[in-house]
Amino acid sequence: MRKGAQYLKALDDDRYVFVHGARTKKIAQHPAFRGIAATLAKLYDTAADPAQGMQYLAPETGEPANRVFAIPRSREDLATRRAAILKWARLTHGLVGRSPDHVGSFLAGFASHSAFFDGGARGFGANVKNFYKKLLSEDLYLSYVIIPPQIDRSKTASTQEEAFLQAGVVKERDDGIVIRGAQMLGTGAAVSDWLFVSCIVPQQPGDEPYANTFVLPVSTPGLKLYCRPPYALHKERVYDYPLSTRFDESDALAVFDDVFVPWEQVFVYRDLEKVRAQFFATPAHVLGNNQAQIRFTAKIQFLVGLARKIAAANGVDKIPGVIEKLGELASLASVVEGMELASEAASTLDPRGVARPNERFLYGAMGLQAELYPRALQALRELAGGGPLQVPSSVVDLEHPEAGADLRRYIRSPGSPAEEKIKLFKLAWDLIGTEFGGRHLQYEMFYAGAPFVAKGYAFRNYGYEQATQLVDAALNDYNMESAVNGKQ
Repeated sequence: MRKGAQYLKALDDDRYVFVHGARTKKIAQHPAFRGIAATLAKLYDTAADPAQGMQYLAPETGEPANRVFAIPRSREDLATRRAAILKWARLTHGLVGRSPDHVGSFLAGFASHSAFFDGGARGFGANVKNFYKKLLSEDLYLSYVIIPPQIDRSKTASTQEEAFLQAGVVKERDDGIVIRGAQMLGTGAAVSDWLFVSCIVPQQPGDEPYANTFVLPVSTPGLKLYCRPPYALHKERVYDYPLSTRFDESDALAVFDDVFVPWEQVFVYRDLEKVRAQFFATPAHVLGNNQAQIRFTAKIQFLVGLARKIAAANGVDKIPGVIEKLGELASLASVVEGMELASEAASTLDPRGVARPNERFLYGAMGLQAELYPRALQALRELAGGGPLQVPSSVVDLEHPEAGADLRRYIRSPGSPAEEKIKLFKLAWDLIGTEFGGRHLQYEMFYAGAPFVAKGYAFRNYGYEQATQLVDAALNDYNMESAVNGKQ
């Protein structure tokens, strides 16, 4: 099992990560990334500790592996997998949305039906199986870029104003393919080991050069990552920004400057149908989003706990209106957790013996995610009120003799000193008011794509037959001649 120190050492390669006007060196020590890198190292150390129960004997390799990457073969497997994923999510309060278990879950789904990737001039099923074994053996962290750059969303790749704006095959060689163009949204890409590249946006005939799926190391020559503004920069004290400093996983535009990809790293090549179907013809989408809902459960529970503590700190947790707001939050959190547990309890085995979380409950929760999180965040805002706005500018203010005395007198709660109350409200502000908090609001609103996409998953997986049969039974129970109380 990989240790945190091994993960950090692996980041010290020749990857091209560009931020604030320069290509970075020493990613694990760079102020933009050292906080999230240390958090990920902690995840790996936790998984490597046998006492944490996150290891299992992988049948694919015959070696111990990280349970978060396992292919579930029973309802019990789903439960133990959930426990492992939740253990990691608790360490990040659900705030690292693209931790290693996310894309790893998609790859487990691919590997469970590797035959899907065979056929055509080249069969890539063996590539999928072999890379999944590599993932298990090396405990890899993969991020993904599966969305074309936002240039002209009314057009597909082949009809843009110029070729290879979206990443596509510019050249085929005997030993592999050459990729040119760009993809987004590389969450965590700067601190991951490998990059998974594909396209989840519908493609049309003519887009074949862009209809590919492949993996490559982040350090591959020609691959360049352009990061958004890092939220950890210029924040020296964790006390002042406890979330921004430790959990900002970064997002990046991935640019492929004629990047060579060997055939053994290719899963789909110039195949519109396979690229479209790969996530749903295999258990990849359902397993990947099961991981995401477990992670979201941890996040929404963290938000509820924060709201409860703020209400208590302000001495308002006995007021009926506050109790109502806390009850609303409790209801929202229970819906998220209950739907995830229901998807597990009602799971089924597919023809290849993979335990699939029930799509009705899984996608039902996802369909509301873009509404549930903003609603919960707004409730937290209302409960916090002006509290986060009255905290001192920095923890160093508390260390000043005169300022510290004033702050300790006027920012406190019964039974709680100023240091603890300020700490609590700074934590709240980092979730509701900072750039980090704003990014997380945007992330949860568009995690599954535009709202119509997320609700489309719920629509297609609900199973309306049962519901419409209930209505048919009611309609068939009477007619125009039916009597009322036995009388015509």
